[in-house]
Amino acid sequence: MCKYLRMSFFYCTFALAKVLIMERRVRVRFAPSPTGALHIGGVRTALYNYLFARQHGGDMLLRIEDTDSTRFVPGAEEYILEALDWLGIGIDEGLRQKKGTKEIEAVGSHGPYRQSERREIYHQYVKQLLDSGHAYIAFDTPEELEAKRAAIPNFQYDARTRMEMRNSLTIPAEEVQALIDKGEKYVVRFKVEPNEDVHVHDLIRGEVVINSNILDDKVLYKSADDLPTYHLANIVDDHLMEISHVIRGEEWLPSAPLHVLLYRAFGWQDTMPEFAHLPLLLKPDGNGKLSKRDGDRLGFPVFPLEFHNQKDGTVSSGYRESGYLPEAVINFLALLGWHGTGDQEMYTMDELIKEFSLDRVSKAGAKFDYEKGKWFNHQYLQLRSNEELAQMFLPTLAAHGIENPDMQMVAQVIGLTKDRVNFVPELWEQTNFFFVAPTEYDEKSLAKRWKEDSPRHMTELLEVLEGVPSWDAETLDGIVMGWIAAKEYGVGIVMNAFRICLVGAARGPHIWAITDVLGKDETLKRVKTALIRLT
Repeated sequence: MCKYLRMSFFYCTFALAKVLIMERRVRVRFAPSPTGALHIGGVRTALYNYLFARQHGGDMLLRIEDTDSTRFVPGAEEYILEALDWLGIGIDEGLRQKKGTKEIEAVGSHGPYRQSERREIYHQYVKQLLDSGHAYIAFDTPEELEAKRAAIPNFQYDARTRMEMRNSLTIPAEEVQALIDKGEKYVVRFKVEPNEDVHVHDLIRGEVVINSNILDDKVLYKSADDLPTYHLANIVDDHLMEISHVIRGEEWLPSAPLHVLLYRAFGWQDTMPEFAHLPLLLKPDGNGKLSKRDGDRLGFPVFPLEFHNQKDGTVSSGYRESGYLPEAVINFLALLGWHGTGDQEMYTMDELIKEFSLDRVSKAGAKFDYEKGKWFNHQYLQLRSNEELAQMFLPTLAAHGIENPDMQMVAQVIGLTKDRVNFVPELWEQTNFFFVAPTEYDEKSLAKRWKEDSPRHMTELLEVLEGVPSWDAETLDGIVMGWIAAKEYGVGIVMNAFRICLVGAARGPHIWAITDVLGKDETLKRVKTALIRLT
């Protein structure tokens, strides 16, 4: 009977807390660590936080969790902010790029927004836990801990073992202070009470219950670098920054019971945020979490932007530099673990904000279908104007020695070929013959399309084209088709050979679209050149 009363009390308390939370302003945060490039899974987490905040008229915060100084990578913070800016994931508070620049600015009244700048804040909360008996100081050296692990199978620093260790629970207070004064390194551990069912309500997974016996006494603070660990800093920052919802990856679900216990230890359970743990992004093939190695192996990026690691000199490919459009990446990522109410696949950011709901986020991991990502990019490429794509194509043209091209002509050829590509750089393969006349001719095309009579046909066609009164598709088609019919030549035989003269291969858009771009003089010149080279 008591058990059921306790359960009823828990659910009533939870329901009341939920009402209080929903009355609060929605405030979410994305809190990456500057330890390297931002993984595409982290981008999805940022996106879901952003969509949730925007849908509820709330705030999107960004803070940098840099408590692990040993893993800090120079340039990583700037990279993260630039990536979010490129993708259109706006930051309302915290660290962000100044508009139109790469300069970082801090916005808001809850700063600092780098954990490394919040040391003094954390000190008081470490002291609070020590004073209340929810934490204790431990002096165990790495060698002593390793010896315990060797002596005790599956050793865990917890209620069963803590009284056998060198800590403030087993050492007199005077000796503890003497060791600290002497400069001996120590950590502060959270004191987990044994055999307690810890309830975590997850907006995606429902009620998760973990018995505290499986939790160890996690380290909350290290004197060596005078910084808290993730667990303490995370809870303190979320509380002080008034975070209402913590939307993060599934890998943090095992830590959620500890975080609930920390909120209770601080007396903050009434304002504890709601949790939502997102499903993992999985390998395209096989099992396991998506990694950079999968991208290298299968030929796709796992980072939003190209990343130059200043620590080891490595360069990792990015979606932006690979030719992806930001709106395609957003749409692709949004559907990896979430689905709309119908069969719609193409979503603008505004449509995602309107449709997004944590209720429709899957519990199961999402296979990373990089081919679908290409499909999305193709679709969004078609929606861009030819003039926009022409500007985006300029670096590729420059790389092939085409400087200061006629932009109207570039836009025209893109309009003829963009439906054949997934990425802007691929346009070169489809359009290069418009910019550079062929000097070599594809052997397979010649073997199949260049016949014994082709030189004679092309010589005659030259005369026909030279006499055309108006250089437009309708006139050319009428005159050339009339000549072919009168001569009783095969249309395919003549026109395929003509295409080889202009393109150098059996490819390209409609032949009269090609002649329209090239113009009369260039068309005739290419036919003459082909006759010299191929006879």
